[in-house]
Amino acid sequence: MPISLLRIVLGLLLLVSTGTKSAGEFEQWCIADEQTPDDELQAGIDWACGEGGADCSKIQVNKPCYLPNTVRDHASYAFNNYYQKFKNKGGTCYFNGAAMITELDPSHDSCHYDFIP
Repeated sequence: MPISLLRIVLGLLLLVSTGTKSAGEFEQWCIADEQTPDDELQAGIDWACGEGGADCSKIQVNKPCYLPNTVRDHASYAFNNYYQKFKNKGGTCYFNGAAMITELDPSHDSCHYDFIP
């Protein structure tokens, strides 16, 4: 097999094996913005876990996402839960400027952050 053809075949195999994604298919999570004060994050948590409809059960005491027990970590979990549940219905990752999108999975230890395509 000529070298140029071999390179093309190897290149195609690499593309297939890495599972390349089309534009817009990257996984995204909604997390608390590091520059947002705790009182604003708490207001976002209160809304997301209340009338926003997020499932915040995993950030309760003795649940998988309770630790670290910080407002920022709890806000990230609540914001992401809301965003994943409602992004396909018009929900956003805004929370009055307290949140931001990341393509780095924020899951840690036993705390899993959902991603819903």
